[in-house]
Amino acid sequence: MLVAKDANDLFRGNLDLMILSVLADGSKYGYLLQQRLSDVSRGMVSLQAGTLYPILHKLEGEKLVRCRWEETTGRPRKWYELTAKGRSRLTERATQWRDVTSCLEELLSPILKTLPDPA
Repeated sequence: MLVAKDANDLFRGNLDLMILSVLADGSKYGYLLQQRLSDVSRGMVSLQAGTLYPILHKLEGEKLVRCRWEETTGRPRKWYELTAKGRSRLTERATQWRDVTSCLEELLSPILKTLPDPA
């Protein structure tokens, strides 16, 4: 699923949040979701279809996303978009994430100051 094995633990459990975030700016089909996650993470997140689609189905079952079939790209594709409930969950989880990362940044601050800036 992920390029850097150690990063796996950092991303695990947050894939729902990441997928909802990618859908926040508009509908996407599976491949576009995969590409956006890979691009934003600079290749650290590489979701395979076998990981992505079960998460999308779960989010759909929870009424956080809805899907529709469309043939605008020359072949039928299943497009996913946030529902109002999904946008609300995203806001809630983003707030929680901000609080968690703030705590981690404070705890890791002494160590992070000694590391070189990322390229």
